[in-house]
Amino acid sequence: MAKSNLSKRRVDAAKPGETIWDGEIPGFGLRVSKGGAKSYVLKYRRGRLQRWYTIGRHGAPWTPHNARQEARRLLGAIANGDDPANEKQDVKQAETLTEFASRYLETHAKVHKKASSATEDERNLRNHILPVLGNHRMRDITRQEISRFHHAMRDRPYAANRCLALLSHMFKKAEAWGVRPDNSNPCLHVEKYSEKARERFLSTRELKKLGRTLAVVERAGNAPYVVAAIRLLLFTGARLGEILSLRWDYVDFEAQCLRLPDSKTGAKTIALSAPALQVLADVPRMADNPHIICGSKAGAALVNLQKPWRRIRKAAHIPDVRIHDLRHSYASVAVSGGMSLPLIGSLLGHSQPQTTQRYAHLADDPRHAAADAVAREIAASLSGGSSTVVPLNRIAAQQKGR
Repeated sequence: MAKSNLSKRRVDAAKPGETIWDGEIPGFGLRVSKGGAKSYVLKYRRGRLQRWYTIGRHGAPWTPHNARQEARRLLGAIANGDDPANEKQDVKQAETLTEFASRYLETHAKVHKKASSATEDERNLRNHILPVLGNHRMRDITRQEISRFHHAMRDRPYAANRCLALLSHMFKKAEAWGVRPDNSNPCLHVEKYSEKARERFLSTRELKKLGRTLAVVERAGNAPYVVAAIRLLLFTGARLGEILSLRWDYVDFEAQCLRLPDSKTGAKTIALSAPALQVLADVPRMADNPHIICGSKAGAALVNLQKPWRRIRKAAHIPDVRIHDLRHSYASVAVSGGMSLPLIGSLLGHSQPQTTQRYAHLADDPRHAAADAVAREIAASLSGGSSTVVPLNRIAAQQKGR
């Protein structure tokens, strides 16, 4: 084993399998693999243990001069109690964003968030974040990388902002869990895109077209739960998840309301109008399924209304209307009918008054009367004229008789 100061000439002449030690710095040397790869190394002791640390492969940036300077720096750190070999191993074993995301979903999102929010987190990670940043190590991700990711989604500002918010919360958790240093969130100062609120309301003419289309689908008899779901969305102003997750034991026919144990804003009561109760009276019940809007799997609820809705809205010639716009339409009819914003907010289950304020630019009855009036107006439009609604007492009687 030769021992001499490392120089470029000596490094170039080193043969496969050879180790050359520097005569100036103890433990600093060059190792040549059997395949001829040349690496600068540092051998040192931590207590009774001998450590090997690879500084880097010979070639830019590692020359004999640069590697010798790095060896001096490392020896100084070792003298201060650091262990470069362990630190390097820690970096190799550091979680990638993909690995951290799996832990975040299982231990936080699915435990502390509502199911719909956890599902949305999972979708944004799968479709947007992980394909770009998944292989990056959590501890190394920089603000520049987050900014580039956000900028690449500038044509989808809403999705870009949701992903940025999710990443920011994940990095906050990474700090709390000791994966990153405190106050190192790389999402800080990355500016969100402005979002233009989309408020699409169905006109009376559009409601009539939708009503005719639903009647055609209803007569075909092959999608009773799809039609029932859409009608309930219109007659209650409820959110999609609230309607799809409805169970028969949530329905209080005596009090004429739905009692939801959970929703986006917590436990919630939805007033049932006569048209809404009529839908519940007509929808077929499945003995082995507790859900009102049944899916194709035994005992399960319908999980995807988007595909059938796209077909229905196309047939009704309202291709730009989203399912959530049915909720906006409910609010629009309520405002046009002269109902107060606090009452409308109560009907929609808004937890904050400012959420209802968005409808103030559109045009103190009791709660049930208000819900009944809104749904009757929608029912009339859907039927193309005046609606004939079964009285509440007869519907309640029908339900008791089942």
